[in-house]
Amino acid sequence: MNAVTVSIRNYVQDVVAGWNRFWFTAVDPATLSAVRICAGLMLFYTHLVWSLDLEAFFGPEGWLPRKMLVDVHSEYVWSYFWLIDSPGMLWAAHIGALVVFALLTIGFMSRIMSVLAHAIAVSYVHRVMPGAFFGLDKINCMLALYLMLGPSGACYSVDRWLARRKAGGRSSGSTLKGDPLPAPQPSVGANVAIRMIQLHMCVIYLFSGLNKLQGVYWWDGSATWWAIANLEYQSLDMTWLVLWPKLTALMTHITVFWELFYIVLVWHRGWRPIVLLSAVAVHGGIAIALGMITFGLVMLIGNMAFLSPQFVRAVVGRAKS
Repeated sequence: MNAVTVSIRNYVQDVVAGWNRFWFTAVDPATLSAVRICAGLMLFYTHLVWSLDLEAFFGPEGWLPRKMLVDVHSEYVWSYFWLIDSPGMLWAAHIGALVVFALLTIGFMSRIMSVLAHAIAVSYVHRVMPGAFFGLDKINCMLALYLMLGPSGACYSVDRWLARRKAGGRSSGSTLKGDPLPAPQPSVGANVAIRMIQLHMCVIYLFSGLNKLQGVYWWDGSATWWAIANLEYQSLDMTWLVLWPKLTALMTHITVFWELFYIVLVWHRGWRPIVLLSAVAVHGGIAIALGMITFGLVMLIGNMAFLSPQFVRAVVGRAKS
């Protein structure tokens, strides 16, 4: 066997080993559990607000009549709202959905609730699509989907509390002598779920950045100014930035660079804190200045997938103390 063949074989073995480490290394489920809490809260809140005019949005003869949506969709789109034909049934289904989201948030029967939460979120989206379907709804459904893949209720949950009570334990992460319930075990499922969220976030940012490259305002540096000057979205008056055109141009170009290279830089341990802090700045700015609070927050929830379990446990530990 010549040297070239050996080198190729070793390279393939290294690639396969790296692939297996990336996907199938068992990890602490603390990060996934933290994502569950935040995503559950967002699902609960964003569906609760539909209650303000539920029948107009989701009733058979509301603003988007069921027959019209069936005609619009080129192929069958599933939603249990197609089976609802009375206000009473609609409100019962809506209240049931809110209960499921609340139970997912607190981590009660987490595996079952994660499956139900995804089916419910998709049903709501399909019922109002295309009239009221935005980025927030897409990220909600994405997070709900991946929560099904791992033990999202392994930490910080009612499931954990009930298991501890049944075993007679004292604390959720305790490994003290005499505690019959040890800390949650590392899980391959938790790693797969987190990896899927991470990769999905990378794809979202990459294509968002590529799409911006098609707009002239992103090239000439004026996109940030036009965004904050748009009164339709303005929730905080930032028009004083008109006096600082170089600053708004810099913010514009940094945003494009950050989105394009997020997929590369976020995996590097040295760059990751900078990338995630940039996410806080970008999405925090969107939430505060442009009025899209829920969208800004849900994107930050997606970014939480890059937080290490050790960091999550340290933060939770400080919050408890």
